[in-house]
Amino acid sequence: MTNLWPYAVLVAAILVFYFLTGRRKEKEAIAIREAAREAGLTEPSSLHPKIDIDRCIGCATCVVACPEKTVLGVIGGKAELIEPTHCIGHGACKTACPVQGISLVFGTSERGVDLPRVGPDFQTNVPGIFIAGELGGMGLIRNAVEQGRQAMESIKKMPRTAQGNDYDVAIIGAGPAGFAAALAAKEAKLRYIVIEQDDLGGTVFKYPRGKVVMTQPVKLPLVGQANFREVSKEQLLEFWRSIESQQQLNIRYRDRVDKIDSTGSGFVITSQAGETRASAVLLAIGRRGTPRRLGVPGEDQKKVVYQLIDPQQFAGKHVLVVGGGDSALEAATSIAEQPGTTVTLSYRSEAFGRAKAKNREKLASQSASGRLRVMLKSTVKGIGEHDLELKTDSGVERMPNDAVIICAGGILPTEFLKAAGIVMDTKYGTA
Repeated sequence: MTNLWPYAVLVAAILVFYFLTGRRKEKEAIAIREAAREAGLTEPSSLHPKIDIDRCIGCATCVVACPEKTVLGVIGGKAELIEPTHCIGHGACKTACPVQGISLVFGTSERGVDLPRVGPDFQTNVPGIFIAGELGGMGLIRNAVEQGRQAMESIKKMPRTAQGNDYDVAIIGAGPAGFAAALAAKEAKLRYIVIEQDDLGGTVFKYPRGKVVMTQPVKLPLVGQANFREVSKEQLLEFWRSIESQQQLNIRYRDRVDKIDSTGSGFVITSQAGETRASAVLLAIGRRGTPRRLGVPGEDQKKVVYQLIDPQQFAGKHVLVVGGGDSALEAATSIAEQPGTTVTLSYRSEAFGRAKAKNREKLASQSASGRLRVMLKSTVKGIGEHDLELKTDSGVERMPNDAVIICAGGILPTEFLKAAGIVMDTKYGTA
């Protein structure tokens, strides 16, 4: 009789290994979940998975499939969202689940998410105004690109009301959806214009340096299939810029749209550059909307920005970071690591209650070592060309300054949409 003892030992060793690995991963998941809860970061901002606990078998397939890595974890034998705010709606978890235990929803039972009412053709309740991409809840780049293309398919079928209009369609936003829509509009030989308040890429442009933004192929009008695998923000933007140049796309940058009015035969889009008339409008803007401003003298200078793109550009400078969330703390600590940089973090409250523990710990460490200065209960009074003034409990302090980064969040475009007549629906954990 064959001796089965070695095989039994091997099987036992494998089972112990998987048990210990599972326990370690569960502890890591619990730590991530508790850190998110402590920082108050418990509500996903967009499309996210809803897990049917009765169906879930705890296989962790969804955890492995998620490109963001720390969004999902298995705790107590069941999958759950452990870092909800990092979910951007990939949907890979739903596809990977072997028991169909995941659905994709907007909002939660605790906090609803306002989304514009959009039909299957991407048209809102206002005839002639269409929505595609992140504004409609679809944050994933590949899906936003496809929505931009499909929305333009619907727009080109509309009757042309050229009289009195400058364009057949005005595309608001040059992010993934707007960029794809512009290519589709040119392919359909429509008269079009893209109006973008920042730079090419929209929300993608604001991502941190080196962030992986695409992991799957995407098909673009006039271009064809782009077989991307692990593409960084910089690589994707370089690819888009080359297409923009080759196709000579009509994009107007640094122009913020303030309102959209119906004329009966089209729309008047009022922006900083004036009025633009178009037969149809495609809104391809992000849900973050316009950055929240401080409203202080000197804020319009070029040295004032509203997100950190590359910490290295601030080496050797006097920098003020404003805000108390994770983006502010991460900006301040990463800039403080650059050689010769003087960093001050200003926050109006007396504690950083909205930031993750690891960011608060890193901030405390750098503050203790003198690498940066934290000024709580302070506000910016004015920004000069080479200095600025901070108001504190003890008075006004003037300090040298070369750059200001304001991380105060964004103003959601809800009122802008309502002013255009678009109906908003609140989703409480529903599709």
